[in-house]
Amino acid sequence: MAMNTKNAQTIPEIFNETVDQNRDRVALRTKDLGLWQDITWGEYHDKARLVGSALVSMGFEKGDSACIIGDNSVEWVMADMGIQCVGGTSVGVYATNAWSQVEYVVTHCDASFLFVENEEQLDKWLMFKDRTPLLKKVIVWDTKGLKSFKDPLVTTFDALLEKGEEVCQEYPDLFKNCQSKVSSEDTAVLIYTSGTTGPPKGAVLTHGNVTWMARAVAGTIAIYETDQVLSFLPLCHIFERLFTVFIHLEYAYTVNFVEKPDTVMQNMMEVSPTVGYAVPRIWEKYYSNVMIKMSDATWFKRTIFQAALKIGERQADLVMGFKPVPPVQRVLFFLAGLMVFRKLKERLGFERIRVAISGAAPISKEVLRFFQSIGMNLIEGYGQTEGTGVTTLSPEGKVKFGTVGKALVGVDIKIAEDGEILVRSPGVFKGYYKSDGATAETIRDGWLYTGDVGKIDKDGFLSITDRKKDIIVTAGGKNITPQYIENMLKASIYINDSVVIGDKRKFLSCLVMIDEDNVVKYAQDNKVQFSTYGDLTQHQAIIDLIDKEIKQVNQALARVENIRKFTILPKRLYEEDGEVTPTMKIKRKIINQRFKDIIEAMY
Repeated sequence: MAMNTKNAQTIPEIFNETVDQNRDRVALRTKDLGLWQDITWGEYHDKARLVGSALVSMGFEKGDSACIIGDNSVEWVMADMGIQCVGGTSVGVYATNAWSQVEYVVTHCDASFLFVENEEQLDKWLMFKDRTPLLKKVIVWDTKGLKSFKDPLVTTFDALLEKGEEVCQEYPDLFKNCQSKVSSEDTAVLIYTSGTTGPPKGAVLTHGNVTWMARAVAGTIAIYETDQVLSFLPLCHIFERLFTVFIHLEYAYTVNFVEKPDTVMQNMMEVSPTVGYAVPRIWEKYYSNVMIKMSDATWFKRTIFQAALKIGERQADLVMGFKPVPPVQRVLFFLAGLMVFRKLKERLGFERIRVAISGAAPISKEVLRFFQSIGMNLIEGYGQTEGTGVTTLSPEGKVKFGTVGKALVGVDIKIAEDGEILVRSPGVFKGYYKSDGATAETIRDGWLYTGDVGKIDKDGFLSITDRKKDIIVTAGGKNITPQYIENMLKASIYINDSVVIGDKRKFLSCLVMIDEDNVVKYAQDNKVQFSTYGDLTQHQAIIDLIDKEIKQVNQALARVENIRKFTILPKRLYEEDGEVTPTMKIKRKIINQRFKDIIEAMY
C-alpha cells in the first residue's frame, strides 16, 4: 500500500508532502488531440501555486469562496487546489445546471471568483452577471469561440497563470505563507447537495473532514501509488471529489480524465483502471450492454457464456454467503475466468480492476451479483455528503448481498428507535452554510441524523431499507418501504427505474421507466412496430412485457406489498427538467407532481 505515514490535517500540508516525495511521478493524465498527456506532481503543484497566488493578488482572502463549473479536467482540479491551498473555500457547480441554479449557488456562497469551462458555461453567468456584485473575476479555461469576446470582468486561465508568475517572482513566499495559515477546522469545500426536495443546501466540509476521510476509505480497501483511476462523475459531487482529489493527494496514484462525458466506455478501455467507481446507473448500463450483446451472439457463444455464468453465480453465492468453496468449484471458476470472463472484462476495460465501488444510490442485487460472478470485485458503499461521502464499505473479499458493508474504522453507527441510521465520526460535517435550522435538525449531540432507515446484522453489516420520508403508509395503515420494492423491480433488465406510489391509498401502484436499450432490442426481436419513444412505451406488447416482470416480483413480496397497477412513463427523465439529480436519483416529489394525472388515472 502507499506510504501512509502522514498525519497532516490540511489539504496544503498533504499536497506539499506528496509533491516532495513524488515530484516527477505522473499525477494526472488528460487526452489532447487524441493523445494522452502526462502531468507530473511537480507541474500540478506549480499550476496550483500560480492560481492561488494570482487569486490572492486580486483580493481573494482566507475564508472567501470561489466557484468552479465545467466537466472534469486538469484545470478544474488545479483551480480547486489553488483555492484550497490559500485558505479559500472551493465550491463546485454541476456543469449540467441551468443558469438559474448556477446563480443560486454563486450568490448563496458569496463567491468572489468564478471559474468556467467554456462559452456554454460563460453564457450562464451572462444571464445573471448584474446580480452578483461580489464577483471580482470570471476565469475561462477553454476559450473556443470566445476570441472576439471582451468583458472587463472576464479573463482566461492562461492569463491568470501569467499573473501568478509575476506575483510569485515578486513575492516568492506568498503561497507558502497562505498555506501555513490554513487549519484543520477551516472550510475546505462547500458541497451543494442536489436537493431531491427543495433548493440545494451547502454542506460545509473542513480540511479535517476531508483529510480524515481519505485515510479512512483506504483503511478498508487497499490503495497503492501504482493505481490508475478514471475520473468521469461530476467533480462537485463528494464521491468523485474523494477519488480525484482527496484520496489522490494522500496516496499519489494516477488520475485519468475522460475526454467528455459520453466517451466513458471508450476511455475505460484505453486506461483499464485498477480501481473503479461509479453510480449504479453506470454499472446497470454495462450489465445491460453485456446482456444485449450476448443475446445477439451465436448459439455456441451464448451456450458457453450461460454455462460460465452459472459457475460464476455459484461461486459468488458461496463467497458472498461466507461459505467455503469446494475445490472442484474453484477449478471450474478458474476455467470459466480463463475461457470466458477474462475476454469479456478486457472488452469492457475492466481486466485490471482490483476493486470497484458502487455508491450514491442503491444498486440492484442482480447487477452486483453479475459482476461478482464474472470475477470482478464490485462492492457497494453507503454514505452522504454530510458525512464526507462514505459511512460503510464492504471489506475486500467480504461482500454480503443486500448490505452496504461495514462501518469504516473510526465511524460509529447506531439505529434510532424509529429505525433511522445515526452516524458519528471525524467525517461528520460542520453544518449547512447559512442554515442553522437545518444544521440543528441534522446534527444532534454529535450524531448525524441521516434520514435513512436501516438495520445492522450480527456481523456488523448495514442494510438500508428506505429513506425515512419516503415510507408509505397505506389506507389500511400498513407501513411499506418503497425502495425495497423498487430495487427488486430494477433487477429486471427491462426496467431502469420505478417509483412506487401508495401513500394513504388502498393499494400500491407504480410508475415505470423502461431500460431503453433492452426494450428496443426486445421490440426489434419481436417485430413490435414503433416510431417514437412514446409509441414504444404505450405499445401493448411492451406493456405486457413489463406486466410479466412485475408479476414475477410480486410473487416474492407480501400481498400488501404487491403492485396492483402500473404505468410506463411516456417520456425519458432528464436532469435539465429537474426530474433526476446529477447522480441520476429520481426526484420523487417532482415525479409525483408532474405525473399527477397518470397516477390518479391508476386509482
